Amino acid sequence: MKIIAYGIREDELPYVKEWENDNQIKIETVPDLLDEKTVQLAANHDAIVAYQQKDYTPELIKKIRDLNIKYLSIRNTGVDNVDGDAVNQYGLIVTNVPSYSPSAVAELSIAKLLELFRKTPQFNRKMKNNDFTWEPDISKEIRTQTIGVIGTGRIGQTAIKIFKAFGAKVIGYDIYQNPTLKEEGIYVDTLEELYAKSTVITIHSPATEDNYHLLDDEAFNKMQDGVHILNMARGTLIDTDALIRALDSGKVAGAALDTLENETDYFNRKLKESQVNGTFKNLLQRENVLITPHTAFYTEPAVRNMVIDALNASKDLIETGHSDKEVKFK
Repeated sequence: MKIIAYGIREDELPYVKEWENDNQIKIETVPDLLDEKTVQLAANHDAIVAYQQKDYTPELIKKIRDLNIKYLSIRNTGVDNVDGDAVNQYGLIVTNVPSYSPSAVAELSIAKLLELFRKTPQFNRKMKNNDFTWEPDISKEIRTQTIGVIGTGRIGQTAIKIFKAFGAKVIGYDIYQNPTLKEEGIYVDTLEELYAKSTVITIHSPATEDNYHLLDDEAFNKMQDGVHILNMARGTLIDTDALIRALDSGKVAGAALDTLENETDYFNRKLKESQVNGTFKNLLQRENVLITPHTAFYTEPAVRNMVIDALNASKDLIETGHSDKEVKFK
């Protein structure tokens, strides 16, 4: 059994070694991400394990199949950059890690809201200048807020529990309603209702063609003045230009963003100052916008689960041709 794992970071190596010891199978690890240039490294392997950062294009998928490899296991949940038509056309079987740690993502959304409410960037700036005054940076309390949760899957459900523990009123919207949450009366009937009632909106939905730029000018206009926006899901869910306009007008009082449109141009890279520009620089310069470089997942338990679950799925595919983590593309 020969498995190659792409894009393996130093923090992932201990979990690869753990899996190797438990299964007595050697994994070939490479630091490079899987793309059309590096795919040849997979020659003579039975399966590929990769991390979603670059697009899995039709050309890449064809090259994988040309190497007589039909199994690709991705070490994360999102598959929005996998060309599903090509997967079906070439007969590639893809698995993901449906749930590596809902708590990791949910906890960051709460942590960033607390930073926004407690005006942490403002106080940090003032204190660096020996200004230890309070005013005008008075805080809000989560217990006084109505939190609108868009997407009530595993992560959304975890976020709901945490926000409720703070004493907040929580409402939710999802096309597929969770029976328990429905019985609790969490759901509103429309996104418009959620926009109108929420003082904080947190997004925990996967990215699809149907929800591209879910939060656009029209959506922001339906929200309360001074709303706070949290996005730990996918960058394409928010129209960045529309968000900037809403921040400029005061419609949005603050935002915490772990994902951005075109984020691969910036995230997980060391850049020169001249490379930080456009809307990304615009957002970075605002004290009421907190940006993290897609690190919501980046906890020890989550990284371990991503590695172990992806390797288990790859092993299952090689041994049986199937895995309970297979992703079906329409």
